[in-house]
Amino acid sequence: MTIRPTPLADVALATALLTRLPVPVPAEHASTRGAAAAWAYPLAGLPVALGAGGLALGLMALGLPPAFAAGMALAVQVVLTGAMHEDGLADSADGLWGGWTRERRLEIMKDSRIGSYGVLALVLAIGLRWSLLAALGPLLLAPLLGAALLSRAAMTGVMAALPNARTDGLSRSIGRPGAGAAVLAMALALGLSLALLGPQALLLAALAGLATLACAALARAKLGGQTGDILGATQQVAEIVTLATATALLA
Repeated sequence: MTIRPTPLADVALATALLTRLPVPVPAEHASTRGAAAAWAYPLAGLPVALGAGGLALGLMALGLPPAFAAGMALAVQVVLTGAMHEDGLADSADGLWGGWTRERRLEIMKDSRIGSYGVLALVLAIGLRWSLLAALGPLLLAPLLGAALLSRAAMTGVMAALPNARTDGLSRSIGRPGAGAAVLAMALALGLSLALLGPQALLLAALAGLATLACAALARAKLGGQTGDILGATQQVAEIVTLATATALLA
């Protein structure tokens, strides 16, 4: 039976790919719509951010300090995503800075072991996200949702802009989305961020876009393209930049 591609089916596919939420996706739809469904990546981040932000607000309402609530919000994000993006950040840091040739960098990134660069990248990323969420305190929900939207739109943009650096791997198996899917993802993320944060979302999106361009330029220079690890690293960098900008504006 042929599965008709619908927006809802694409959202389910994106959610199943980027989270550990038990979303049923027909195998035929997954095999034929992998890249085309990348427009829905921003929406896949919403349940993760809602779960994390909702728990944090609930803990603060009970009188627990924002620092503790921020730590629990990060724990929820890690559980709901399976630490997929954090793993990509660690592997990218090890490969991009641990290898002297393109082939060696890709080899390091494929290794399941983590090195010094990867550990440092994870410590810095978690520490920065924790401090920013703690600083936002009761105001964290809208910025967290905006960061989830914009950082995952960044992934779609990099997928569309850069060729695959490998002949295998998750990103290669999904395929490259077209420019239309990337534009739709960015428009969707920006529109929803504007609804959540108002005109300030324009600055968040602009700075997240610059961070994304920097990640893409680095991947092109050192790998000749993108991988699943690069996409995860891009999401983490864009999320940190978005949260930092929101904190400067709101907190």
